[in-house]
Amino acid sequence: MKMKHLFIISIILLVAASSLYAGGSERLGTAGAQELRIPVGGRSTAMAGANIADVQGAEALYWNPAGVAFQEGTEALFTHIEYFADINVNYFGVMTNVEDFGALGLHAKVISYGDIPLTTINDPTNTSGQTFNPTFSIVGATYSRIFTDRVSFGLSAHLVNESVEQVSAHGLSFDFGFIYNTLWNGLKFGISIKNYGPKMGFDGEGFNEDYEVPDAEPGTQVKTARTVSSDFELPAYVQLGLAWDFVNMDLNRAVLVGSFQSNNFSEDEFRGGIEYSYNDMFFLRGGYVGSDQDSYMYGATLGGGLKYSWGQNAITIDYTWVQTEYFDDNQYFTAKFSF
Repeated sequence: MKMKHLFIISIILLVAASSLYAGGSERLGTAGAQELRIPVGGRSTAMAGANIADVQGAEALYWNPAGVAFQEGTEALFTHIEYFADINVNYFGVMTNVEDFGALGLHAKVISYGDIPLTTINDPTNTSGQTFNPTFSIVGATYSRIFTDRVSFGLSAHLVNESVEQVSAHGLSFDFGFIYNTLWNGLKFGISIKNYGPKMGFDGEGFNEDYEVPDAEPGTQVKTARTVSSDFELPAYVQLGLAWDFVNMDLNRAVLVGSFQSNNFSEDEFRGGIEYSYNDMFFLRGGYVGSDQDSYMYGATLGGGLKYSWGQNAITIDYTWVQTEYFDDNQYFTAKFSF
């Protein structure tokens, strides 16, 4: 059993070492499908997304699929995000733990951009008053299992859909996650490998343009030309984290989390967070995320939560505030139901 643990840890370290210097400003802005990176979940976002080694249940569907299996029974989560530039994000996830098999989960994220004025070459000021509404959505499925008293693994697959007026793009992405519990004072290590998959590209009637053949005879049919869109890569990254229950006595618990995020298409990020809970009912959280990237837009995070339990059931309400440069600060509202 110890050899199995050592093997898994070696794999994690190899992946970490290969991605340690993957980030860089030279590729900034060259990845698409950025909706994959929009975080969800009140607890995790309030801790700056640093708790990939201490996340479980429906919230782990996004952050680290290895943590899904730590939740017993069934849990459902809904998050509403007031994002920047009047963009709203809604996320729903549900998971259930099947005895002797593992945990299964389904999740969906929908981004609403609202009505955008439609401008064209012939109508650059939108005198017609027409609008369009882009639709970006992600639908995913997750499998997670605890293999030993120390090691858990999870895998998620996502269908990514983007539609803007008469063009659209469709793709497939995968997340992988590990959590290793040292069984010593609540010390855990985690790794989350996110948004890996083939390139995506836009296609559709919006790329068609009709034109008349120069010097053609009268009655010649109009020709149609199609512009070809370049493919784009997904915003892949690897996140390494740890968690430590530095206070765990009577009704009080405090967990300290930290992570390093190696991005393929931007500078790397460092995250840290803390959560204090009383009687597993009242929660206070905070965190900070930083990067060497110029004009980085995120910083401090704060949040709190209230959990009410009866029998095997529980309902949790979380709120998160995220500091954001250049735009209004983000706000997250999350409801979680366990039964």
